[in-house]
Amino acid sequence: MKILVTGASGFLGGAITRALVADDANEVSILVRPTSILDDLGPAAERVRLVYGDLSSPASLARATSGVDVVIHSAARVDERGTRDRFWVENVRATEQLLDAARRGGASRFVFISSPSALMDRDGGDQREVDESLPYPRRYLNHYSETKAAAERAVIAADAPGFTTVALRPRAIWGAGDRSGPIVRLLGRTAEGKLPDLCYGRAIEASLCHVDNIVHACLLALSATDIGGKAYFIADAEKTDVWGFLGDVATRLGYQPPTRRPNPRVLAAVVNAIETVWRIPAVADRWSPPLSRYAVALMTRTATYDTAAARRDLGYAPVVDRDTGLAEFLAWLTDNGGVETLTRDLR
Repeated sequence: MKILVTGASGFLGGAITRALVADDANEVSILVRPTSILDDLGPAAERVRLVYGDLSSPASLARATSGVDVVIHSAARVDERGTRDRFWVENVRATEQLLDAARRGGASRFVFISSPSALMDRDGGDQREVDESLPYPRRYLNHYSETKAAAERAVIAADAPGFTTVALRPRAIWGAGDRSGPIVRLLGRTAEGKLPDLCYGRAIEASLCHVDNIVHACLLALSATDIGGKAYFIADAEKTDVWGFLGDVATRLGYQPPTRRPNPRVLAAVVNAIETVWRIPAVADRWSPPLSRYAVALMTRTATYDTAAARRDLGYAPVVDRDTGLAEFLAWLTDNGGVETLTRDLR
C-alpha cells in the first residue's frame, strides 16, 4: 500500500510513520520542509520517500499525493500561538487542498487526525461519556477548536464512492517521545512552580489517548469498511483523574504538585486580560498565551468519551494501558534530560 503521511516530524506523525514502515508491504512517503527535523523517526527515516514542500503549496501536494492509495493527515497548528487567519490557512485551507490533491492523485482513502476540542463549547461544561452524536458547538473556545471543527467537517463532507474519508478524535495524546504536548507543558509549568491548582477539590476526569493507541486506530482505519464520512472518538481504556494523574507524575519526578488555588473571579479577569492582549497579531504570532479560556477549560471540565463506535466499526481496543505507558514515559523523560530540559525553549 502506498501511503502519504503529513506531520511526520511531529510526535504523532512520527509514530504513525514508524508503524507504517515496520510493515514491509507499505511504501511510505512523508511531506516535509527542507528544515524539518526527522531525528525522532530513527531508522525509519531511511525507508521513506521524502517529498519536500508545504501544505500551502498545491504543487507540493500534487507531487506528494500522486499515485498514493491513502493519505494520513496528521499535520496541524495545535498550540495557541498564531492569529485566526493563520490557523484557518494551516488547519482548514491546507486540509481542503490536501483533500483535493488526494482525489486528483488517485487516493482511495483519507484518514484525518481530528480532536475532541472541535466539540468543546465555549460556554459549555462537563462532557461525560459523550458519543459521536454530540453536535458541533455554536461558539468555540479558541482558534484551534474552531479550525479543527471546520477541517473535520470538510473531511467528512468529502466522502464519496471510491474516496473514503474518516476522522479520528484522540484527546491529549501522550507517551514516550512527546516533546511539546499538553502533558509535557503542564509538567513543565509544575516544575517551575507556575501551575495553579484549578480543580478546587473537584475530581476532573478525562479520556486521554496514549500515542500507541491512536497509532493503532490509524492502522485499523486503513482497511476498515463502512467508516466513510464518519468521525470516531479514540481514547485509552482508563478514565483519568487529571489532577490526580498530574500530581502523581510530578511527585515521581521530584516536583511539588500544584497547590495554589487562585480566586475564580480573579482567574477569569486574568484570562480575559490575556486574551485581549493576544488579539494583537504581533503578540499572537510570537508567543503562546500563558493562560487561556481553552487551557482553563481543559483543566476544569470533565471530558470522557464513549468509544463504542470505534470498537464496532474499526475493531479498536487500546493496545497500551495507562500504567505501562506511564512507566515508559517517565523512563523516556529521564533519558532525555527531564521535563525542564524539554520545555526550556517552548513558546
